[in-house]
Amino acid sequence: MQILVQVPASLPDAIQCTPQQFIQEAKMAMGVKLYEMKRLSSGMAASLIAMGRVQFLGELHRYGVAVIDLEDDELAQDVINV
Repeated sequence: MQILVQVPASLPDAIQCTPQQFIQEAKMAMGVKLYEMKRLSSGMAASLIAMGRVQFLGELHRYGVAVIDLEDDELAQDVINV
């Protein structure tokens, strides 16, 4: 499937990147947001961006997104189960 998004031609220049870098950054932002919203798994988000899962997880900090997002009670339960 393909999604067509029209953006001003000057947008890549405005954020100081090439058109190809802009496309990759837009895909990354979409994948990260869908992962953060728990709509995609890390593997599915990585596949969307055409990168490995570990590499995707390593990039999340650039977007202020935690790799593991557990509530306090979930974290406490995880610690008990260790």
